[in-house]
Amino acid sequence: MPLFHSCHKRVYVAMVGLILHCIAVPGLAEEFTIGVVPQFTAEKIQETWVPILNDLQRQTGHNFLLRGSQSTQAFQQEYLAGQFDFAYMDPYHYLRAAKSQGYMPLVRDTAKQLQGILVVRKDSAVTGVKQLEGKKIAFPSPNAFGASLMIRASLSREFKIKFVPEYVKSHDSVYLNVVTGRTVAGGGVMQTLEKQSAEVQEQLRVIYTTAGVPPHPILVHPRVAKEVREAVQQALLAMGRSVAGQSMLQQVPITRIGVARAEDYKIVTKQKLDAFYVAE
Repeated sequence: MPLFHSCHKRVYVAMVGLILHCIAVPGLAEEFTIGVVPQFTAEKIQETWVPILNDLQRQTGHNFLLRGSQSTQAFQQEYLAGQFDFAYMDPYHYLRAAKSQGYMPLVRDTAKQLQGILVVRKDSAVTGVKQLEGKKIAFPSPNAFGASLMIRASLSREFKIKFVPEYVKSHDSVYLNVVTGRTVAGGGVMQTLEKQSAEVQEQLRVIYTTAGVPPHPILVHPRVAKEVREAVQQALLAMGRSVAGQSMLQQVPITRIGVARAEDYKIVTKQKLDAFYVAE
């Protein structure tokens, strides 16, 4: 009887320990915020990123909360204040985020480069940039990298023309402003133009394309533990190895996901775009 009692006690203790361990595991899960530059409408960003974040949760065991921003200006203020644990933003904003908060790049699209573009209506009489002298041009925001900073720098430095900027909050709005004739031209990037409906794309024509640079990285704030950073990076890379994951990433758009490094973006500093940055 004492032997049975002793064995029973050991089994009981082991079971209690196992139960406590199982209860404790969910407590290890943390919640992290991710901010996404508002290139598209809030609805489109939600549709694009929620499936990705759900897959990240499945792979890592952590929870990821998408935090929307009303505008590029609001998004900028939020990342400069370190309000996002993870973020997806353009290269110029990344450099500012790294300087102000120490954000580090995790992954990026390694298949395509980011290029700013100027579009006009397909039936427009405008065939060259010089014809935009004094004209109204739509941009997502003053500090959108490819769609505004790079384009405005080219218009001023390369073409030496004056124009009237119209800031309309998103890439979607830029293209719609051009299609509807509210502005003669608009600044965007090839990746967002390719995400427009066929109806919109068919009404637009690209008249200028900037030089290419590495595209938007997904970043992490240094306060996030190293093991979590690495787990998220590996989970994102794993998405790129599955058909379902590739389909989700294409919506960002990321064609081929790979590791991003700080040195990838040194080329951006050489463009000296600070002269065109607008304090907001």
